[in-house]
Parts: sequence; C-alpha cells; structure tokens
Amino acid sequence: MKKILTVIVAMFAIVALASAQPRALGIRVGWGGEVSYQHNLGGENFLEVDAGWGVNAISVGAAYDFQIAPVGPFGFYAGPAAHMWLGGGEDANLVLGVGAQAGLEYVFDAIPLQISLDWKPIFTLVPGTGFGWQSFGLGIRYMF
Repeated sequence: MKKILTVIVAMFAIVALASAQPRALGIRVGWGGEVSYQHNLGGENFLEVDAGWGVNAISVGAAYDFQIAPVGPFGFYAGPAAHMWLGGGEDANLVLGVGAQAGLEYVFDAIPLQISLDWKPIFTLVPGTGFGWQSFGLGIRYMF
C-alpha cells in the first residue's frame, strides 16, 4: 500500500514541477471517484493524471490527450491512456491496462471552471487480458 501511495504522490509531484503552463485540478466521478489534474503541454495537447478510489481498490492513471475539435468554450479530445489498479481485501492484486480516453469539455468564460464528460475504455494486460468499457465519468476542475 505504501508503494502505491508513493507512486501516486510521485506522479503528482512530477506534474506539479513541470514548467508553468495552464492547468486544472478537480475531481472526476463515475465508477468510483478520482482526483484529476490536467497540464497543458503546448498547443492543444494536455496530460491528465488521475488518482482514484473505488470499491476495495485504488488506482492511478494517465492520458495524453489531443484537442480534436475546439469550438468556442467546447472541446472534444481523445488520446492514449495507461492505468494501474490495486485491489484490496484478502485477494490483493495488481491490474495493469492500456486504453484510451475520449471526452467533451466545456470551459466557462466568466469563471476558471471546466466541466467534462469522458469515456475511458481499457484493455487489461496483467494479470490477464480483458476489456472494460464501463468507465464513464463527469469531471469538474478549477483552472489556474
């Protein structure tokens, strides 16, 4: 458990130490909850790092997203993602997966707030292969 928490803290620290660019911090709720951080990488690309919790599990994930169709305050984005879960209980197990993230976001003009709806389909690789399509979520982030 300490190792997983160390990895989560390290990922957030690396992102926080990156050069000063527009960024957003908030929550994403869906199948469980996540603390979500986005960091603009220049142009229309951004990195999203999430640390989450669910029923008997904690997770950490990252996605490299591309803005596909920005239209005013709306933006459609998609990109590759990687995820790691650690299940609790008596059968503690590690699950690793790769997948994608696709979503639609709205950025308010008057206040530094972003709302997003997204989908994160995942192909699990460890301990066995499988596909998870259920990860839909609503994100609310403060932009700074």
